[in-house]
Amino acid sequence: MTQMQAQVQKTSFGALPDGTAVDLYTLANANGLSAKVATYGAIITELHVPDRQGALGDIVLGFDNLGQYLKGHPFFGATVGRVANRIAKGRFTLDGQTCALATNNGPNHLHGGLKGFDKKVWQAEPQTGAAVKFNYTSPDGEEGYPGTLAVVVTMTLTDANELRLDYTATTDKPTPVNLTNHSYFNLAGEGSALEHEMMLAADYYTPSDSTLIPTGEIKLVKDTPMDFTTPRPIGSSFAQLQNKPVGYDHNYVLNSGGKDLALAARVSEPRSGRVMEVHTTQPGVQFYTANFLNGSLTGKRGVVYGQHSAFCLETQHFPDSVNQPQFPSVILRPGQTYRHTTVHKFLTRS
Repeated sequence: MTQMQAQVQKTSFGALPDGTAVDLYTLANANGLSAKVATYGAIITELHVPDRQGALGDIVLGFDNLGQYLKGHPFFGATVGRVANRIAKGRFTLDGQTCALATNNGPNHLHGGLKGFDKKVWQAEPQTGAAVKFNYTSPDGEEGYPGTLAVVVTMTLTDANELRLDYTATTDKPTPVNLTNHSYFNLAGEGSALEHEMMLAADYYTPSDSTLIPTGEIKLVKDTPMDFTTPRPIGSSFAQLQNKPVGYDHNYVLNSGGKDLALAARVSEPRSGRVMEVHTTQPGVQFYTANFLNGSLTGKRGVVYGQHSAFCLETQHFPDSVNQPQFPSVILRPGQTYRHTTVHKFLTRS
């Protein structure tokens, strides 16, 4: 592969109905890998990585144009917050004050509400090399959350073939914060993701109720369909799963405990030879197998996105942590800085 210089290029991605401009930043590393990120939602729209023959392929789901994102989508590639995942019944109490949020996922609050960070236009600042810093300030009371929250997400495509996501946030009032990226991956580029081989560095998971709110238990994965401690095809235990639509949508408790940057998952795709490792400082990861895709969305290159045509690994604190004190806390207070790093490293195998 020809060595190039890492770089960032900015192009227009259109505008919102109110005229707000949306830009698209292309990050390219010295090895030819590239990623495209829109200022709308700080969405990763494309991610091109090599297969075992060195041929580049786009491995994330998404759309060719801004208009399709504006019509609504299941968080393809988006930066989500203020609190990723679910909050039971859209309510929590913090320092004696009850906060009411939108219930936008059945009876629960999901991924920041009706107009979370995935639907905001972020400010972007190119950095040295193949990196862009995205900034968004969420005002006090936005979507029901207390405090003005200043968020920075720096996305870097390194020459070690890593997509590195560094998150920071500060607040002027106590508030919950749990940020993640919601990319849908298919290392083959398209088709079913169920033959991908998954390893999760997690001996435990958090069981949930029928609305995907954790019961509060932390259970061993051993001898259950939840066990990915050794690599196996994603779909190999679907017959044993009880949820409908069938598939994984579960929070795993990472063995690292979220103390340091550590391996959370390794995924390989047999046909292409592509391998993705996910390293994170977060204590959990939501493993989701695109159960709710149903063929109604057509994405890039005219590909129809059917059920189980991708998987997500949303590095995070546990769902509903704000209501479950036995879980790691998501509360950020004035004077503190929220910090979180997730790295996607791309390799190949013969």
